[in-house]
Amino acid sequence: MKLTADYHTHTKFSDGKNTLLENAMRAKEMGLTAIGATEHGFSHRALGIRRKEMPQFIRECREAEERSGVRVLVGIESNIRGRSGLCDLTPEDFSVFDLYLIGIHVYVHYETLYDGFQFAFSSFVKKGLHIRPSRQLVKDTTQAYLNAVMKNPVDVVTHLNYQCFADAVEVAKCCRDYGTYLEISAKKPHLSDEELAAVADTGVRFVINSDAHSIDRIGDYHLAEEQILRVGVPLDRIDNIDGRTPQFRLAEYKKRNL
Repeated sequence: MKLTADYHTHTKFSDGKNTLLENAMRAKEMGLTAIGATEHGFSHRALGIRRKEMPQFIRECREAEERSGVRVLVGIESNIRGRSGLCDLTPEDFSVFDLYLIGIHVYVHYETLYDGFQFAFSSFVKKGLHIRPSRQLVKDTTQAYLNAVMKNPVDVVTHLNYQCFADAVEVAKCCRDYGTYLEISAKKPHLSDEELAAVADTGVRFVINSDAHSIDRIGDYHLAEEQILRVGVPLDRIDNIDGRTPQFRLAEYKKRNL
């Protein structure tokens, strides 16, 4: 198994330690063909990239790509902001982005107070204290993922169920049906072996990402590889290894609509 591209990385524009050029040059050293520059979304209160920074961010992505020879995708790790599936990007934003990742994070400007309580407080506290979630919490979180995937041209769902609770199989089925990839994170475990096996049984397609916040982790896929081999995830359904590249939804949306 060899990683072709790493589609989830961060820089100083959010909570990463390095510049876009440093990340791209490290990707070149690792033999990658592309990286996703996917900063935390606008609604993240502490770590998100700001809209006013986007012109500079795009310029630095293009400069890093030109100087490194590695494709640098202008991306975002957008926050899911509520049960409705509201995310950070609007259709007016799509033209400037190459890659659309989504995930649930804690310190976010949520759509409603109820959403904030469920996703920021209940999920975080119960996960941290190993308290069994209520059926309503699982239902709400699952619905948030489903609506986000159905309503937006999402390329990848990141670290599903990290610090939150959802029915991973139902989310995987939705991703399968809409052409969205599930991330297997090489940074932190987010699904148990049993959950990953059940998710793989749905037929959903995967990408492996590092979620790198420093250059030493760009292209690092070993934690994910260990779980994939242990669980027996079919390698032919991982679309960023061994020379394969994914077919992303946002690119197809832009071809049809922009």
